Amino acid sequence: MTQDVEMKDEEALPQAPLPSDSASILQHLKEGASFIEAASYTKEVRRIARAVRLTIQLRRKLTAPLLSAFLDYALLPGSEAHARLSAYLPKDNRHGMEVDNDDAATSAVQAPAKHILPELEIYCYLLVILFLIDQKRYDEAKACSSASIARLKNFNRRTVDVLASRLYFYYSYSYELTGNLAEIRGNLLALHRIATLRHDELGQETLLNLLLRNYLHYNLYDQAEKLRSKAPRFEAHSNQQFCRYLFYLGKIRTIQLEYTDAKESLLQAARKAPFAAQGFRIQCNKWAVLVRLLLGEIPERIIFMQRGMEKALRPYFELTNAVRIGDLALFRNVAEKFAATFSKDQTHNLIVRLRHNVIRTGLRNISISYSRISLADVAEKLRLISTNPIADAESIVAKAIRDGAIEASLDHSNGWMVSKETGDIYSTNEPQAAFNSRIAFCLNMHNEAVRALRFPPNPHKEKESAERRERQQQEQELANHITEDDDDDF
Repeated sequence: MTQDVEMKDEEALPQAPLPSDSASILQHLKEGASFIEAASYTKEVRRIARAVRLTIQLRRKLTAPLLSAFLDYALLPGSEAHARLSAYLPKDNRHGMEVDNDDAATSAVQAPAKHILPELEIYCYLLVILFLIDQKRYDEAKACSSASIARLKNFNRRTVDVLASRLYFYYSYSYELTGNLAEIRGNLLALHRIATLRHDELGQETLLNLLLRNYLHYNLYDQAEKLRSKAPRFEAHSNQQFCRYLFYLGKIRTIQLEYTDAKESLLQAARKAPFAAQGFRIQCNKWAVLVRLLLGEIPERIIFMQRGMEKALRPYFELTNAVRIGDLALFRNVAEKFAATFSKDQTHNLIVRLRHNVIRTGLRNISISYSRISLADVAEKLRLISTNPIADAESIVAKAIRDGAIEASLDHSNGWMVSKETGDIYSTNEPQAAFNSRIAFCLNMHNEAVRALRFPPNPHKEKESAERRERQQQEQELANHITEDDDDDF
């Protein structure tokens, strides 16, 4: 009796149709599903990439009723995949969803003969994971992504590779959001091995970047470098993944004191990154600024004035100003003022390395300004804090002279630093080296642009080349036949 009353009450609830906006979003999702279905039959991966781009545009508009309606459309109601994915959606809102009666009737008639494509099933997993992450239901997103990866291992189809690379990313991202990134390191290595055996180059790119991010998250730079050096290299298939690889490579090179290579990788990553990826470009610029400071260069002011980056790069602008002036006290104040920011960006160790550069810059300014100055005044101007600042100043000056940072000599008996006369820099080879580096940079950029050109296949040219080969073969056979006849007559 109670069940009958409950059922009647449920039937009496008014089922509101979809709003026009939600109906259009559902129609776009169905359009993406049609792209994926067509790509599955024609083996055209670009259609799946188009569906993924369309999905990313609709990501913020996904709702539980809309996803429930799409699952009913794309998957067989009652199937294992449908039941598993529907369990992650709120059940309170599902009864308020109504699909067009004609579509429902058609799907009900075709349901027994409907076959679930692997690409559509993986696409539904991707939609649900995006919805759970946007709703901040990270534990459920982690469980759903783990289930999708387990399901993905059963498919060895090239049309799944684009969707699989997205699932790999959100699989790692969901574990990172829950603070359990170390748990999946072994699984990521196994997935990378599977992708290598299946010649899934896009999956290899994505998984390599995820593994590097995993290692760098826990400051395991040596292991990250060993993996990077032994991983197979091939032409990049995704610009986004290539930018991430360059950024991680730049971080590894920076920690290993290879500042020149690190600067090139970081600047290239910032230049190649899409304009919409503002957070990524900010991180690239932060590390690039520090690397240039460690190299003894002073970044241009325009770098810190880029649109939308002024606030994020403000601590590094003040740090650059302190290094440019060579004021050790100002440098200490900036480091203490923005200590939380530097720790969050994982650049605190690089800030500690910069202290030596600040002292060297200040010492260079002193040597240019004074022909002779006492070591006590050097210690005072550098604002050295120690028990014996004069002795520290003497050792700092001696090391700078030995490294070639300044042109001076030490008068130990009188306690003086005597600067030598500065020569004309244009009489040296430094301008030539600067021009050479700029020319090499421009040539490398041109070569990369040429290599990045992509042209669609031309079936007309392929047909012409096939006809040309066939005609040449016939001419060769005719020539051989004529030669054999001449030999017989002879």
